[in-house]
Amino acid sequence: MGGGSSEPCPAPPAPPAPPTPPNPYLSQPWRNVKENYQENLAFVKSYQPQNHDVNHLRILLHGPVGSGKSSFFNSVDSALKGRVSGRAATDAISGSSYTKKYKAYKIHKGDGSFYSVIFNDIMGFEQNAHTGVDVEDVKLAMRGHMPDGYQFNPVAPLQETDRDYISSPTLEDRVHVLVGVCPVDSVSLISDEVVKKMREVRLAAAELGIPQLAILTKVDVACPQAKEDINETYRIKYLKEQVDKFSLLLGLPPNCIFLVKNYSSEIETNDDINALILSALKQMINFGEDFLDDL
Repeated sequence: MGGGSSEPCPAPPAPPAPPTPPNPYLSQPWRNVKENYQENLAFVKSYQPQNHDVNHLRILLHGPVGSGKSSFFNSVDSALKGRVSGRAATDAISGSSYTKKYKAYKIHKGDGSFYSVIFNDIMGFEQNAHTGVDVEDVKLAMRGHMPDGYQFNPVAPLQETDRDYISSPTLEDRVHVLVGVCPVDSVSLISDEVVKKMREVRLAAAELGIPQLAILTKVDVACPQAKEDINETYRIKYLKEQVDKFSLLLGLPPNCIFLVKNYSSEIETNDDINALILSALKQMINFGEDFLDDL
């Protein structure tokens, strides 16, 4: 009886579409470096200090342990020589500073002369009070009192009474540009103690009139988009956010902060990597030249 057929059950609704992932890119790069690569390379190759009291512009690299200071010098050396260089010793796994001495690095040109830039590498900052480079040693280095090859002692900074102390430094001995170095993926992880040390050095440099910049390294490690295409570095939102965070952390304006990839696994140089490195180097030279002009 009743002979009627039951209605079929309605089909369940389709699951909602997954949300569209946020776009990791800015609409346009906030800094153009690739198009200026050849111009920047030519500028660095031809640079000579206009102040005749110095033959070389001295750039001091400072920052936390493992930040890539020595690797950045090697990368500059590589970019200018056209082959991967490893003159400054580095260590990818050590938890303490691999650099133990105050070391000045010149860069050879092919004709037997040198580029007019010297990089000074120092021991890295560490969280504890008696490990890593002492802030007072960095201040003495900036004033030109520290000799090349000085062995750092975290518990006993250089003293005026030490045999190797440079009592009357020349303008050539002094630091002309201070550059902070930090891995871009560690900006939010730097300890308060290390930030305090870096800010103390910044204030000492400001009192001396020394211009300051910073480089954030390892962009390819921190960001898959940069690893896929290094040319997109200045268009990636995450990297721009880290620049802004570092700016607030140390008080440097964003136009003084540069993103770079150091040479690490490569055995050949690359124009795209070089473009980032030379963009930063050109601005270091410009700032240092302004400092020398004002003396």
